[in-house]
Amino acid sequence: MTIYALSSGPGISGISVIRISGPETSTVIELLTNKPIPKPRLATLRKISKINTSELIDEGIILWFPGPESYTGEDMAEIQVHGSKAVVDALHSSLSGIENCRLAEPGEFTKLAFQNGKINLLKAESIADLISSETEIQRQQAIKIMNGKSSDQFNFLREKLLKILSHVEAKIDFPDEDLPNNILDKIKNNSNEVIKKIEKILNDQKVGERIREGFKIAILGPTNAGKSSLINHLSNRDVAIVSEIAGTTRDVIETHLNIDGYPVIISDTAGIRDSKDEIEKKGIKLSLNRAEEADLKLVVVDAKSPVFTDVLKDLLDENAILVINKSDLLVKEIDSEIKNINHVLISIKDNKNIDELISKIKNNLKNKFIISDDIYITRERHRQHLEQCLDHLNNFSQKKEIDDFDKAAEDLRLATRHLGMIVGKVDVEEILGSIFNDFCIGK
Repeated sequence: MTIYALSSGPGISGISVIRISGPETSTVIELLTNKPIPKPRLATLRKISKINTSELIDEGIILWFPGPESYTGEDMAEIQVHGSKAVVDALHSSLSGIENCRLAEPGEFTKLAFQNGKINLLKAESIADLISSETEIQRQQAIKIMNGKSSDQFNFLREKLLKILSHVEAKIDFPDEDLPNNILDKIKNNSNEVIKKIEKILNDQKVGERIREGFKIAILGPTNAGKSSLINHLSNRDVAIVSEIAGTTRDVIETHLNIDGYPVIISDTAGIRDSKDEIEKKGIKLSLNRAEEADLKLVVVDAKSPVFTDVLKDLLDENAILVINKSDLLVKEIDSEIKNINHVLISIKDNKNIDELISKIKNNLKNKFIISDDIYITRERHRQHLEQCLDHLNNFSQKKEIDDFDKAAEDLRLATRHLGMIVGKVDVEEILGSIFNDFCIGK
């Protein structure tokens, strides 16, 4: 089957790119242009017409990539036309009328590239991350993984396990033969090295996932403290409704920000207080749940009456900044006990000390986003496979008797399989759908 799709963004633009891949690609180009296929990888200007009627659709550039030397590994072409909806629709309509030619599914071009051995799963995921990246740090991480350092590390560890497995299986196949003592010692040492390396990778404070998904900041506090005003001020737009009526915010309101290149998700939450209103009580429960998930908590209180319930006191831990708002209404100095807490005295109304608050947030971000060459985990899928690999390796290291060698070999096989599933070295059909469905159509 030959597939096609718009690979550039939808909407009006100077140029639109339609990508085609599959065994009928050369026939498709010949039918659309009424001319032989152009030379490979040479931009060729052609008139593109409707099939059967020969009515001119547009004049554009044809790029022909014969397989297997193409992105998908199949015969592939790209058509560059003027970026109007009418042109793209007319071209899609003509393509749909060709036998064995259909619209591509989300991520299908990249899925073909993986299935045809052009890329591994980590690179496929990093391509999706690069397309969706909104900040510089997200772009850098996606490029780093695309360059293959993570894949090389996982493949290196997997090959080490395969080597260990070969020695264990040799002992199973030839039980009467005595393996040299140094081989058995080497098996144990190599296994411990892999365990330590995986433990180090897992002990990454989830920085890779934070970069990919965004650093989570929750704005919390009692009602009417200025939480909604703060999220609106930080976002430079009206994200949340601001009202003097207590309990206006009932649900969690989120907005995505780019702070100095760092991706941030800020959540405005329901005011924390004793309430008999069932809906508000559910909103307060959501607030506390969001506090548990947050990487940083901004606990906002009113400078005139900074009320600290037991719940608010519990929120003021090392991952929290106390934000004392409405300092313009303050008639005396704040309590000395409060001064000992990591805090910022601000006035959203007078735009006072907001820069100081943003500076504190930035410093917290920089401390959380410490990047090193050892960052490999960007998805929960990777973390789960590494954790399961580690479990099997720990089981293997506990088996010391000769009678346990059969079970030890199975532990190693399972550990190797989980490493392989990260880069796609084993049968991973069950996870392909969830990975490639995250792509846009045309990629």
